[in-house]
Amino acid sequence: MSSERQKHPLTDTTEPNLIEDTFTYDLPPLIKFVKQPVIEIIDGQPVEFDFNSVKTRDIFVTDTTFRDGQQARPPYLVDQMVRIYDLLARLGGPNGTIRQTEFFLYTKNDREALDRCRGLGHRYPECTGWIRAEEGDFRLVKEAGLQETGILTSSSDYHIFHKLKFKSRKECMENYCEIVDAAFDAGVRPRCHLEDLTRADIHGFVLPFVDRLQEMSMAVPENMKVKIRLCDTMGFGIHYPNAELPRSIPKLIYKLNRECGVPSDRLEWHGHNDFHRVFSNASTAWLYGCDAFNGTLFGYGERTGNPPIEGALMEYIALKGDLCGIDTTVITELAEYMTSIGFPISEHYPFVGKDFNTTRAGIHASGLRSDERIYNIMDTTKLLNRPPKVAITDKSGADGITHWVNEFFGLTGRDRVNKIKIHKLARWVMDQYEKEGRLTAISDEEMENKTRELIPDLWETHHTQ
Repeated sequence: MSSERQKHPLTDTTEPNLIEDTFTYDLPPLIKFVKQPVIEIIDGQPVEFDFNSVKTRDIFVTDTTFRDGQQARPPYLVDQMVRIYDLLARLGGPNGTIRQTEFFLYTKNDREALDRCRGLGHRYPECTGWIRAEEGDFRLVKEAGLQETGILTSSSDYHIFHKLKFKSRKECMENYCEIVDAAFDAGVRPRCHLEDLTRADIHGFVLPFVDRLQEMSMAVPENMKVKIRLCDTMGFGIHYPNAELPRSIPKLIYKLNRECGVPSDRLEWHGHNDFHRVFSNASTAWLYGCDAFNGTLFGYGERTGNPPIEGALMEYIALKGDLCGIDTTVITELAEYMTSIGFPISEHYPFVGKDFNTTRAGIHASGLRSDERIYNIMDTTKLLNRPPKVAITDKSGADGITHWVNEFFGLTGRDRVNKIKIHKLARWVMDQYEKEGRLTAISDEEMENKTRELIPDLWETHHTQ
């Protein structure tokens, strides 16, 4: 560290620099990288990574709401799955940003839901299957007439020896390869799920297995070659490039991509949130050369959940700098539908929680009143059909109450009221806390009724508009 302290002169200005080329407001904040490639040390060797390539690569999202997502809740009804699938198609848009979704095939309801979803005629997301590496399971794929299926090919010795009870790694690999061969023979594209990858012997099992899959893929057409799903089953993955294998996501992708020769469009990341790393890990996989980001709606999956698809889409837009056909307003529709069928969503959950863009502090409300960009992350009205809100508490002040009134009645321009107009309402709010000893926030229903009582002319003029 240099002993000479660097001086930083003030750049004085009378005009604000709002960094609007990044914080465009009509999109999520854009993600930009330095122009030159980033040099990182992997296995002792300097490697260049050009993160700007995500703008030109065909990165995309895949969905496991009906597979991993169902392992965290009671099974969906068939009608519910069809409705969610239809909304996913609208959300991802015509360019297939949500490229695929996967289904269980074991029950009559699973197979009926698959058939009805395919019957909607959407090109995206493509319906795929998920099976164990067992011959009996593969029969279900053939009967369903799917073009692609995931195959559970567990990769750690915890699974190979303790769960699946194989006597050796060689026996395990041969079993997996038999199912892959069966998929090739049936004209079904296999997607091998390397379960528990971040706890596996990478050099001793994973890389030899992937080498074998690459050799097998040489005998089939391009559209049939094996895909590899990198499964961070226990959330042990780390996004630091210089962490040790098997936990370093950059190293895992580097090994499969550059040493085994699996191209980026056949690599897919699937993670879990046991250590709060699920989203940063999946985004890291995108940056380092894995084209597919696998997740679930609102991150709802087994144990701690999977990467949230709605978050992935916002990240995608931020990386690409464009909506790319994505209809972000469907995120709100999906949340409303999921809530209606008993799917719990935290009030503070990003993008869809009841209070995700609600402020309770009066000084924050004052900022919203002068320029909503001060305390709103993006144009949530345009992108999510969710205008910024204020909740009324003892901290709201006249500014917060004024903002609530204007937003509740949808007042714009000259119709917007000022603090003088709402002084009686503001006094009533403060009395609730100072005289009545109230501790909880005042609900919209209470505020609505009190506005009708204390500002009747405003109510009569604007309530029915």
